Amino acid sequence: MMIIHANLQVKPDQEQAFLEEAKKLIQASRAEAGNIRYDLMKSTEQAGHFTMVEVWKDAEAIAAHNTSEHFTAFGQKAPAFMAAPLELNVFSGEPVKA
Repeated sequence: MMIIHANLQVKPDQEQAFLEEAKKLIQASRAEAGNIRYDLMKSTEQAGHFTMVEVWKDAEAIAAHNTSEHFTAFGQKAPAFMAAPLELNVFSGEPVKA
């Protein structure tokens, strides 16, 4: 299992347009083979800051997602929404044994 946190800083005047496009992306991504979870979280501390939390079965599922029509369509529109570059963090879904 793999977990992705995509941190997005959205322009204040683009938030509604971003949310409309994100809704389409989320619905289509949740239907993909290999998707376990795909959620958008809004920060309570920073205006316009969102984190897309994705959980995937494996790297192959992520690769398929990254080339999907809905993901590439969102990627083409995303620059108009963003106030800062995307920050991406990828994690292994296996717990660290302490």
